[in-house]
Amino acid sequence: MARHGKGAAVNPDDHCAINVALYGAGGRRWTMTERGARWVRRTPERFDVGPSHLRWDGRSLLIDIDEVGVPIPQRVRGTVRVTPQGAPCRFVADLDAAGRHRWGPIAPCARVEVDLASPGTSWGGHAYLDSNEGDEPIERPFASWDWSRSLMPDGSTAVIYDVRPRAGADRVIARRFSPDGSDVAFEPPPRQALPRTGWRIDRTMRTEPGEPARVTQTLEDTPFYTRSMLDSTLFGERVMSVHETLSVPRLESWPVRMMLPFRMPRRG
Repeated sequence: MARHGKGAAVNPDDHCAINVALYGAGGRRWTMTERGARWVRRTPERFDVGPSHLRWDGRSLLIDIDEVGVPIPQRVRGTVRVTPQGAPCRFVADLDAAGRHRWGPIAPCARVEVDLASPGTSWGGHAYLDSNEGDEPIERPFASWDWSRSLMPDGSTAVIYDVRPRAGADRVIARRFSPDGSDVAFEPPPRQALPRTGWRIDRTMRTEPGEPARVTQTLEDTPFYTRSMLDSTLFGERVMSVHETLSVPRLESWPVRMMLPFRMPRRG
């Protein structure tokens, strides 16, 4: 997320951060320190942001983390290894009518190995890696969106991107990605309203009629964004999904802008 002036050109290297969000029995930890260009270095195989870096070893993406959480200054240090299953995915879709914002999964079917010295935990399991990019701030074209990814029993990953623009028709991307690298579009089921969040954000989930979605766990509940775990139905099968909702008008509001530096401190 970059801070920017109205119409002003922005150097993206001057607004980089490594975001880590940990949930579990050991408690929550959150890091998202924004750093300026002097903290950023990149080569074809490596990307450094301050003391943390990402590198590709030919088989896996290795993420070496050395960060300090906020608002409680707790250390988050260790390594995350993400190994794609099959070839890297080449699918990319426009999120807006003008094509200024794009989304595409890099490794929609992957394995992850997490080994953290601080807070002293490790695990492994299914993983997902994607990319969003834009040529303008997100508040220009978008009003809100709901996004979900579901791990299917056959090992494939189903993603639904449900975008509401400020003007024009809604845009829905529904795609199923297989471990062999193939992908196919599918007809998204209808929207179902979910309970409002603690911050009163409206959210929806596309799930099959007659089979209501159920929020099993709320991971993030902020004034403009929420992340949850859902139990829902897709392709006639009960699945667990990661679900996210973004409210752009909330993000634009001055109270949220005032709070962001406490959640995302800046090191120039």
